[in-house]
Amino acid sequence: MAIKRNTRYRLAGSGSNRTDRPKRKNSNQSEWDYKKIAIFGGGLLIVLICIIIGIRAVIAGVGKGAKKESEAASSTEKILKEQVFVDSIPISGMSKAQARAAILRTYTWNMKVRLSGSSSADGEYTLKNMVEPTVDNLLDQIYSGAAEENYTLKFTGLDNEIAAEVAAMAQKWNVAAKNGSIAGFNKESGEFLYDDEQNGLKIDETKLTQDIKSALESKNFNTVITANSEVITPEITKEQAKAMYKVIGTFTTNTTQNKDRNTNISLAAQAIDGVIIPPGEEFSFNNATGNRTLERGYKPAGAYLDGVLIEEPGGGVCQVSSTLYNAVVFSGLETTERHAHTFEPTYCTPGEDAMVSYDGYAGPDMKFKNNSSTAIAIRAKLVEQKLSVSIVGMPILEEGVKISMESKKISENDDSVIQYEEDDSLPMGESREIKPATKGSRWETKLIKKKGNEVISSEFFHNSTYKGKGPIIKRNTAATAPPKSNQGSAASGNANTSLTAKKASKSSKSSSSSDSETIESRPDGSKTSSSSATRPGETTTKSSSGEPGSSSKHTKDSSGAKTSSAKASSTTQRSQGATETTEETIAPLNPNN
Repeated sequence: MAIKRNTRYRLAGSGSNRTDRPKRKNSNQSEWDYKKIAIFGGGLLIVLICIIIGIRAVIAGVGKGAKKESEAASSTEKILKEQVFVDSIPISGMSKAQARAAILRTYTWNMKVRLSGSSSADGEYTLKNMVEPTVDNLLDQIYSGAAEENYTLKFTGLDNEIAAEVAAMAQKWNVAAKNGSIAGFNKESGEFLYDDEQNGLKIDETKLTQDIKSALESKNFNTVITANSEVITPEITKEQAKAMYKVIGTFTTNTTQNKDRNTNISLAAQAIDGVIIPPGEEFSFNNATGNRTLERGYKPAGAYLDGVLIEEPGGGVCQVSSTLYNAVVFSGLETTERHAHTFEPTYCTPGEDAMVSYDGYAGPDMKFKNNSSTAIAIRAKLVEQKLSVSIVGMPILEEGVKISMESKKISENDDSVIQYEEDDSLPMGESREIKPATKGSRWETKLIKKKGNEVISSEFFHNSTYKGKGPIIKRNTAATAPPKSNQGSAASGNANTSLTAKKASKSSKSSSSSDSETIESRPDGSKTSSSSATRPGETTTKSSSGEPGSSSKHTKDSSGAKTSSAKASSTTQRSQGATETTEETIAPLNPNN
């Protein structure tokens, strides 16, 4: 019998070359798998530990917070077990809040003060509750330690609180007596108007303070206290004021013959004439006069722009501010703003001027404060080229005491620019100096106080720095010399030259006697104004259009008709600093010095 072989199974070792035998794992691969398992397990263990620690910390924090809240609640809700009385009011078995409510139900607060002689609601004042803070302080003491049996509310140590309430009532009811005083000015009649005197009122603060303390000590918290008052009579009546008001400071300067400039001075003087300044208030020259424009009647007059003479509306008003400045200082009033001009003034001593400029928004100003106890007034007028400004008021200085300024030049500088004028009547290439240069200067001003002939004090007031003016030189820089002409033409030319010379001479005389504003341009394009006088002998020629620095020359063309050609007569060389204005502001005047 044949035996059938099962080929599905083979003995180990047979058919060693067959491919279906299970493969053995590599030993290195097994070791790497174990390492990965170990690393993963370690990381997981660390994460679990961190989570456990965090949870425990949160639980601990919550526990501490709950413990604190519990302790706080326990402290707030402390119940008194002992027998405790506050002014015979039992608070045993109560929390602090309950005890507070019980005491305040007994001691209600409605203490008021009424002004004597007043029946209106404005004459009544309700005092701030002073029971509540006293009760709170006592309960803090009772509930913070071992409580005693009996306590008494004591209303001591409230001096500051009572004083604050009395001060509030004094501010509400006290009225200062008003003296008779200047109230206005009638420009038509040229007379001042006066206000009547008025009585004042003052409460008796000392008695009121004592009455409040007595009510607190007696625990009469619903009483109405009367505030006694007295009438305060004014020191000066209206009629007395009329007799007492006088000129306490005045100053006069001379103007020029320049009609337009005098118009500007007159307008500015009219603007400040009759202005009343109440006690403690500040006066501003720019605010009082406003913007100096053609629309408001101001005329173009000599002014300097970067050192060059031009025509500017309002030229000359600085003479008004400077004249006012002197009157203010002499009165003993407190100057709060003052600026020096760019060039030395001629109508007053250098160092004692006050430059102003205004574009309707801002500009250098002249300001002072009424540091007296009564109102003061300004009087200003221009009569026959004399400008006078006065301060009218009651004397500020002690009787017999006078204040003056003493200014001295302390140094000079060469901050000036040469000004050239073309003159084709000169030989080609020739130049001629018609006005020498003037140096700039620095002045120191002192404030002198005298009583009779005795100098009481001499103190530094302020410094002022002024720029110099360069020489004016005429020259002929034409490429060719003037052409020769026949005798008739020469005669005609001589006549024209003579006419031009006469015009220049006339202009020179007018300019030499005129004072000019200085308009300094700023880097932002705005302008500031300062005043300078044209020196004797200084010549300024103008064209028919009024522009400075040019002259008009009339000739005839071939048809015999007249033609006009304007030639530049001056060339100004400016330094880089020519646009900067030198201004120094004084320190406020102390009238007690």
